[in-house]
Amino acid sequence: MDGALVKEIGSKALLYGGGALVLFWIFNAVKLVIGARGINPLVKQFFDQIASGRIDGAYQLTTKAYKQHVNRQDFIKFLASLQLNRYRNLKSGRPRIEDNQILLTLNLKSEDKKTELPLDFTFIKIEKNWRIDRISKVKR
Repeated sequence: MDGALVKEIGSKALLYGGGALVLFWIFNAVKLVIGARGINPLVKQFFDQIASGRIDGAYQLTTKAYKQHVNRQDFIKFLASLQLNRYRNLKSGRPRIEDNQILLTLNLKSEDKKTELPLDFTFIKIEKNWRIDRISKVKR
């Protein structure tokens, strides 16, 4: 009788624990989706600015802290080193939340899909707008 009671309590505890884990995951997923609203339009605007040759417009989408570490000339050199004109397709990875930042890996793909350029972006919300706080090539 004691073994059956332990088994029943263990099964219920496992179910409750699993349910709590699922609720926790759903809560965090909803929080991420709601919190990340506005990032996709920012990414599109950033690459549209670059594609149309408005580098200053793209630079203005970065944070003040980014501009203190990366001056305009270094930003232009960084973009030139990426050779963005070789890429046509953009695939977004899963966003990750760390503190008040959202980290996102964007994979730029060539038209023939043979070449990929992964870039890590860090976004920070300033007032009600998202801004780019860091851009770096992913080391492989």
